[in-house]
Amino acid sequence: MDPLLTARGNALAQIAALTAARAEIVAAAEGSNADDEHDPEGATIAFERQQVAALLEQAHASLASVDAALARRSSGSYGVCTGCGGVIGADRLEARPSATLCIACARRQSGRR
Repeated sequence: MDPLLTARGNALAQIAALTAARAEIVAAAEGSNADDEHDPEGATIAFERQQVAALLEQAHASLASVDAALARRSSGSYGVCTGCGGVIGADRLEARPSATLCIACARRQSGRR
């Protein structure tokens, strides 16, 4: 199976699940007359809402990254490091299909040697 299409499907499934979870949290909060500031459970509800929002943001970023990789593949630049112009190794692309940097450039960018 195509790793990019698999990653895209996984991201879409995660977005759908997190969107449903967020809707459940919002619906549960709407059915309650609880005040987040004064309700002992309020902090938990607010935390859950923020946690799902952050995870949803990450899932959207992952989808955008995969879509960009698919566009690079269509244009013929998939597997080319955006840092040095070299080839991104097959092992790296297998582990991270949407990788834009070779291992050496990724290490430099993260400050590791």
